[in-house]
Amino acid sequence: MTTADAILCRRVEQRCVPLWLTTVFAPDVGAAFDALGVAPAARYFATRVAPLGPVPAPVVIATFFNFSPSVLVGAVPEVWERFTPQQLLDAQLEGVHRKLTRALGPLDDGIVADAAALLRRAAEAACEHPEGRPLFAGYASLPWPDDPFLQLWHAHYLLREFRGDGHISVLSSEGLTGIEALQMHIAFVPAVGPVFRATRGWTDDQWDASLDRLRTRGWITSDRELTLTAAGHGYREEIEARTDTLNLPAYQAIGTDGCERLLEGCATISAALVADGGNGFASLIPDD
Repeated sequence: MTTADAILCRRVEQRCVPLWLTTVFAPDVGAAFDALGVAPAARYFATRVAPLGPVPAPVVIATFFNFSPSVLVGAVPEVWERFTPQQLLDAQLEGVHRKLTRALGPLDDGIVADAAALLRRAAEAACEHPEGRPLFAGYASLPWPDDPFLQLWHAHYLLREFRGDGHISVLSSEGLTGIEALQMHIAFVPAVGPVFRATRGWTDDQWDASLDRLRTRGWITSDRELTLTAAGHGYREEIEARTDTLNLPAYQAIGTDGCERLLEGCATISAALVADGGNGFASLIPDD
């Protein structure tokens, strides 16, 4: 087994993005929360922090970073008055299982089994490095599902949060605010702009003031669009590279060979998830 490199690990995670987006956008998941009576505004935040317990808004603000605190304060405290964290986790699993069973059931069993085994090995390696990763550590404390489709999903969810927590560490160490990091990301990946601008909750005044700060630093062009300068693009690439490096301990466990197998297997899995329809996330899947 040869050592995996950081860029290859990033390619694997990009290939697996539909597994994460299923969690957020699949109608099956929405229907499970609707049946429980959880308001849409609370689902995303409360479910991601649910393994940490019914935590107060400041904890959610600290872990979600690029959302306006006003959005989080309006969603999180109320949800714990009506639902337990376990109820939310159960609803999420119910919806994800329905989606994955329908979309991936027709695939060769070996494709899902191999991808799940590799992702789980990487996720278990990541569990040896929980320091500074609260959202990851929360989900790492949950038991592994018995269902093979949910094992695939859970493994990827852990790896996604492992990278996400590491990314926030890098952003924080650079002194970027949440809104500045958000704008730099949108400029770096324009396809996510409409969704992220509409859901993060920042006011127009906050948005414009942050853009002015980024322009002063020379990272955003002087027009009103979110376009990176050459210096800004280089800076954002540096942040991504540092995040990739922090992510390596997980994928070293499966090496280059395992990552290459994941690229192939998860291409089939992701295509099946998208082809199943009703997700509304095709434009958010990054180019490989």
